[in-house]
Amino acid sequence: MTNFSQEKIAALLDKGVSIPNPETVYIAEEVQVDRISGHGTIIYSGCKLFGKSTLILDHAKLGYEAPVTIDSCLIGPETELKGGFFKQAVFLKKVIMGSGAQVREGTILEEQASVAHTVGLKQTILFPFVTLGSLINFCDCFMAGGTGRKNHSEVGSAFIHFNFTPNQDKATPSMMGDVPHGVMLNQAPIFLGGQGGLVGPCRLAFGTITAAGTINRKDELRPGRLILEGGRKGINIPYSPGMVQNVKRVVINNLVYILNMGALMQWYMHVRSQFISNDFPQTLLTGLIDTLDAGIHERIKQLKKLSEKMYDSGKLDEKSKALYDNFSELENTLANINEFQGNKEIRNAFLDTIDKKINANTNDYLIVIKDLGKADTKAGISWLQGIVDQGLAEIIKKIPVFGTNR
Repeated sequence: MTNFSQEKIAALLDKGVSIPNPETVYIAEEVQVDRISGHGTIIYSGCKLFGKSTLILDHAKLGYEAPVTIDSCLIGPETELKGGFFKQAVFLKKVIMGSGAQVREGTILEEQASVAHTVGLKQTILFPFVTLGSLINFCDCFMAGGTGRKNHSEVGSAFIHFNFTPNQDKATPSMMGDVPHGVMLNQAPIFLGGQGGLVGPCRLAFGTITAAGTINRKDELRPGRLILEGGRKGINIPYSPGMVQNVKRVVINNLVYILNMGALMQWYMHVRSQFISNDFPQTLLTGLIDTLDAGIHERIKQLKKLSEKMYDSGKLDEKSKALYDNFSELENTLANINEFQGNKEIRNAFLDTIDKKINANTNDYLIVIKDLGKADTKAGISWLQGIVDQGLAEIIKKIPVFGTNR
């Protein structure tokens, strides 16, 4: 234990942070004491804090079940990280994560998302109330759905998102729900049954249920479907590395994912920004935006790697060649994703509604969004979906082969 760490711990204790066993806690030199709240915050035995950007708000609890390592995370009020490793992630109000967690960069858990023990997340976004069971690997995923703690999307224990292909690429992000509808907090929940899996990149509609033990390999864009995969006839066929099956589906799913993240960025910048408060300070909003931006660039990078792998394999069909030949222009379009803003007239009217509700009632994000009327919700969805549609149309204009039915 360094003297510097002891000085930091002493400063935190002076602020009112509860550290039951301070001799077991390590605070790195770069950690800023003024970014750690002294109101009800508890740091239990064996915890380690790193990172200049680390932010810990009121009544957060770290390490109740096992030691916690924090590296450059932003932790909202009343969040409980009970044990594990957490790096470059954002947790909003009342998030709970059990022990044995490994949460890495690009992860965002919004209000009241809940995760049980021994779960791995990276480049994962969970909207409010989404719940994950235990023993889960859920990297490169977006999941929305549900209306509250008693009606939420859920992933059963021992579930795996398969996010690495035999061709050694990670252009495999999967979407459960979507951003335009998901932010309204009024959609049917999604349920992914335990001891199951999802092969990315995949898209599932709100209301989808996969039965326990099901490994899902196909998109399901019709809402309210039950998917049950039983045993299948064995196959044994020649395999040729480098050949991607159904290039169009893989590319379109990646593009839709990235453009949904672009819509979420607009939501954060224009809607979330109206809810600045002690529970959601500007520093937390900035962390959300920076983390989401890094996630968008990660998805672009993985799609680029896929394009290069297909080209290097020499096994190019019309679509994979078009992707490679036009990727520089595509990359530039996606890197400037904030230029897709949808219908500004609809957006401004929607933002006025949000502003009026805040002024008339409360600045509690969940209460305001859940209180929106049907017409207002429809307008908000139209604005956000317009961002996705606008971006996809622009890309297909540049690479027309991905707009065909073949």
